[in-house]
Amino acid sequence: MNPIAANLTAIKSRIAAACAQAGRRADEVTLLPVSKTRTVAEILRARSFGLSRFGENRAQEALAKAQELAQTDIEWVIIGHLQTNKAKIAAQIASEYQALDSLELAASLDRRLQAAGKQLDVLIQVNSSAEPQKFGLAPEAVLGFAAALAPFDALRVRGLMTIAVNSPEREQVAQCFQLMRRLQADLRDHAVPGQSYDELSMGMSGDFELAIAHGATQVRIGEAIFGPRGESGDEDQGDVLAAEAE
Repeated sequence: MNPIAANLTAIKSRIAAACAQAGRRADEVTLLPVSKTRTVAEILRARSFGLSRFGENRAQEALAKAQELAQTDIEWVIIGHLQTNKAKIAAQIASEYQALDSLELAASLDRRLQAAGKQLDVLIQVNSSAEPQKFGLAPEAVLGFAAALAPFDALRVRGLMTIAVNSPEREQVAQCFQLMRRLQADLRDHAVPGQSYDELSMGMSGDFELAIAHGATQVRIGEAIFGPRGESGDEDQGDVLAAEAE
């Protein structure tokens, strides 16, 4: 069996088991493969095994892949920090942007989307671990930020995204996910017309089962599907730090 196929089978089995353990249906959780630094050939191989949405951290890399694979049905999800001058790329190629944490960026995205007659699903990024090197809103700023997004008609707010603390202590990681569930409930209690908060994108290769136990609806997994990419560090946590230097 092809390594990607074997890894994908194993990951899907683990997702199903985690859902069962949490009393959830397996179809409540979407797998988002993280394809940063992966070749077009690798992505096409993954597509042949049923994956059609791929998460990319770097706008320029995502654009190059989207252009090369323009004749396919692949959808691109931008999951890394965007500088405002890269908003045009997300507006052009992305079906979803999962790291919104700036009104300036929201305005730039909205303006470009309006001009193109398009809309974009967005998730608000939260810095649930309060680590200074990470992007994302402080938890106490989320409600006000969501309300401030109301005028941007081209942005469809669908939920929240976070990267939990990278720690071997499960309780520390779980606290990040528990915080996200509370924020989701708070947003629903203070609902902004036109917004929904059903999506919780949280959990990566090292902690996705714990994230599922705390309500994740999307898990972002790279190396556990594609195998080692020859870079140091976790594929997702490392992506965040790399994206910050973009």
